[in-house]
Amino acid sequence: MNLELVILKNLIHNEEYLRKVLPFLKPEYFVGKKESAIFTSIIEFTNKYNTPPSIEALRIAVNDLNLSQDGFVELNFYINDLEGGDSSKIDWLIDQTEEFCKDKSVYNALMDSVAIFDGSDKERDTGTIPKLLTDALAVSFDNSVGHDYLEDAASRYEFYHRKESKIPFDLEYFNKITKGGLSTKTLNVILAGTGVGKSLFMCHVAAACMAQGKNVLYITMEMAEERIAERIDANLLNVTMDELMSLNEESYIKKVERVRSKTVGKLIIKEYPTASASSAHFRTLLNELNLKRNFEPDIIFIDYLNICCSSRLKVGSNVNSYTYVKAIAEELRGLAVEYNVPLVTATQTTRSGFGSSDPGMEDVSESFGLPATADMMFALISSEELEQMDQIMVKQLKNRYSDLTHHKRFTIGIDRAKMKLYDTEQSSQNDIIDAGQTSATKTQKKDFGNFKI
Repeated sequence: MNLELVILKNLIHNEEYLRKVLPFLKPEYFVGKKESAIFTSIIEFTNKYNTPPSIEALRIAVNDLNLSQDGFVELNFYINDLEGGDSSKIDWLIDQTEEFCKDKSVYNALMDSVAIFDGSDKERDTGTIPKLLTDALAVSFDNSVGHDYLEDAASRYEFYHRKESKIPFDLEYFNKITKGGLSTKTLNVILAGTGVGKSLFMCHVAAACMAQGKNVLYITMEMAEERIAERIDANLLNVTMDELMSLNEESYIKKVERVRSKTVGKLIIKEYPTASASSAHFRTLLNELNLKRNFEPDIIFIDYLNICCSSRLKVGSNVNSYTYVKAIAEELRGLAVEYNVPLVTATQTTRSGFGSSDPGMEDVSESFGLPATADMMFALISSEELEQMDQIMVKQLKNRYSDLTHHKRFTIGIDRAKMKLYDTEQSSQNDIIDAGQTSATKTQKKDFGNFKI
């Protein structure tokens, strides 16, 4: 007895088995016409009546199929083989069915890949082949349908006390507000005006992550790959941008080798033309890096969100900026979830927010849907006074990591010549009012009956 016959027989006679495996079985897994027709009839009957069909119900169902006389007779003979129960252990059956699904999925993906490669599939290009194979290899049975509050209390307690995998900053206050660093599957957005330091911030954090031994992917659509690499060079080699230009080749290579000897991390910089790349392009890039360089990033930087394009919507197709930018943000967050990495990007302030010393959510350019989608969002604020002190102020706008009001504002040092950020002394934080109030209103308490603020 072949496995397909065993599967179909148990779908009819073993309801427990049917409930567990039917969500994962697909008609294309059954190659033969008889098997495919019977499986389709089982699905249709189960979906309509919420119970497996009987042999008689199957015979009636096949009467409605447009079959030749020989095909009809052959199908009814096959249905005869499905009569009678099966004594196989359900655990063994489920394991065998899972292997069946995996094998069929990989086989179908290979056939589709061949069709794409030889040009018979006109709708997909060769860039989709890695994704097809990856999805096929990832096929597995997952019977989880949600978290049972009472029954899953023990696993919930374990989750509370499990140490989350994070990528820490080399900046003290950022580790404080994120409880130890950036979490995977998150979208983290920097808000700042032109020239304040969005790219500098991302280049510094990218360099720090690589120095920690992490694999970093930096996607740029604003500056050339070489310009991003130049900023990271200044940061990691600890030289000014001007000194970098005057270094001779021998000294430069020695400094780079010194960096190489201190870390196992890699940093890949990829440039796309402005407003020409979407999450679909980034997904293809990630698959190619994995195949060609065995490179899987631990963190992704995209410079920057507003000059990406959407893979779902087209510009100018009666889509406003709110919907379009929100779509891009959702797609990038989906990419972070799919590849289990934190994703860091940036956005511009509005014209009114450019010179503001206290920017808020309303100062996000183009779409309020962006902060609604982000897991963390913070503004970088500069002024003449802060520039004179070589500092930049950070204001939290949204934070799913911790309490937003805790260290809502703080300053960090900035060395623009070396493209570096650093922690400032605690004294520079003491005069900052976290809630954006004056010292008088922060300490003053007002009495409203029994409520005090």
